[in-house]
Amino acid sequence: MLLIILAVLLVIAIVGVIILNHPSFGRRMSKERQDRIEASPNYSDGQFQNQIPTPQFTGDKSMFGALWEFLTHRKKDRVPKKAVPVVKTDLKALPTDPSTGSGTGKDWLVWFGHSSYLFCLDGKRYLVDPLLKMEFPVTVMMRPFKGTDIYSPDDMPDIDVLIITHEHWDHLDYATLRDLKGKVKHVVCPLGVAEYLEYWGYDPEHITEMDWYETLNPKLSALNSKITCLPTRHFSNRLFKRNQTLWAAFLVESGGKKVYVGGDGGYDDRFKEVYERFGTVDLALMENGQYNQDWANIHLMPEDLKKAILDLRVKLVFTVHHGKFSLSKHSWSEPDSVAHDIAGRNHINLLDQPIGTVVEF
Repeated sequence: MLLIILAVLLVIAIVGVIILNHPSFGRRMSKERQDRIEASPNYSDGQFQNQIPTPQFTGDKSMFGALWEFLTHRKKDRVPKKAVPVVKTDLKALPTDPSTGSGTGKDWLVWFGHSSYLFCLDGKRYLVDPLLKMEFPVTVMMRPFKGTDIYSPDDMPDIDVLIITHEHWDHLDYATLRDLKGKVKHVVCPLGVAEYLEYWGYDPEHITEMDWYETLNPKLSALNSKITCLPTRHFSNRLFKRNQTLWAAFLVESGGKKVYVGGDGGYDDRFKEVYERFGTVDLALMENGQYNQDWANIHLMPEDLKKAILDLRVKLVFTVHHGKFSLSKHSWSEPDSVAHDIAGRNHINLLDQPIGTVVEF
């Protein structure tokens, strides 16, 4: 019996080693990158820090209590019973010439569900946090709603800038980025995240790794755009050790317009600061979904979404981080209802369209 137990434990250990050596888990940070991380003003006590204290779990539950309730107390409507309405657009045929366009605008946005979207600003394409190809081990953690997985890396056109906001599995996807590699001209990401990209074959010369409040270096001067890395109130952990890579939002400025890529994060004063530093934002992509009172500090709760939008004084809002996966306890359609309610009561211009629809702004 002892030999059988030992054999089983050995098999489990071997399988564990094989899994943890999967490329999606990344590799050990290079000394040069670690030195830069440790020199960051946002890194102390062995990890990146938020600008204000941010306990990950809130309320009266422990971390394990909150996780247990999440796994065992599930609403029936967390996942849609029917396929979600989507639109399949020929992304490669969409215009990028600023002198062309139809309707009311020449710049456009296409959302792929959750936090993945492609937008064109002043003739350049920006792809954000793409999760378009579900492979192991991501398929163990999350599954797309029926009908929402119609876009793949093959559908993407050439990308001028790939923006990654942080290393979490629903934002930094190995299979998708592996298959997109030949289409991406440049990558912008927070400190530490480039270690994954270089491991997955991306040329370091085509990656701009940024700390909060840094702006794009001259490598991308041909874009005629300015990209600023900005704080969020979140965390990072790909496996065991927490907060070893940075999390971020980004402001893209080009052609006289500003697009705020909000990333993930709970409410704080950073939205007011964006307005004070940069003035009126034309379009804000705001996190809305996967929130819960048990982790209210690290995602925008509905009442915080309203405050954040009003703080930004933004012209147009599109909410993301919902519509494709269920990573919290709320119903799958609640974030959409929340956004409409906030917009209606506060005179906010909400751009709310099904997955795959071309939205001009």
